[in-house]
Amino acid sequence: MSDKYKFKNPDGLYFITFTIVYWVDVFTRIEYKDILLKSFEYCQSKKGLEIFAWCIMSNHVHMIVRTEEGKLLSDIIRDLKKFSSTKLIEAIIENPQESKKEWMLKLFANAGKENPNNTSYQFWQNGSHQIELWSVHVIEEKLDYIHQNPVKAGWVAEPHHFLYSSAKDYAGEKGILKIKMLW
Repeated sequence: MSDKYKFKNPDGLYFITFTIVYWVDVFTRIEYKDILLKSFEYCQSKKGLEIFAWCIMSNHVHMIVRTEEGKLLSDIIRDLKKFSSTKLIEAIIENPQESKKEWMLKLFANAGKENPNNTSYQFWQNGSHQIELWSVHVIEEKLDYIHQNPVKAGWVAEPHHFLYSSAKDYAGEKGILKIKMLW
């Protein structure tokens, strides 16, 4: 088994990306993004997740994170993905306004069938891509990458205009999720 994307340093600061199966654009609705935000907040207050930067795109999430001493980032991310996937699938099923409901649920069911660890749906791709941030230069590079994602997608002209990101915090404005500033 490859250890290319394992959290090798339990005290390290990491750039992490996790993606929805088949790159399905779920986070186009506010209510779905808000479910994910509540999951972040829970992990911050109850599990020891420290968030320094973040951005929710339509089909993936980028973050710069670490954990409080004695906590394992792999456990927190596993729990975050498990809980949020359950809540998001429920929200999709229960949303009478969801025009892509049948299509999304079919894709999530197909992904679930391909994974022997699932009994029904799979929302997030297995694993996550993480990179330990070992220098100020690399931290700045990843912070800029996270905040520029909505700009490159053509959603906003400036990073701090995007609500579902920590770019507001780094521009001196109050963001919607409490974070720890890198500097």
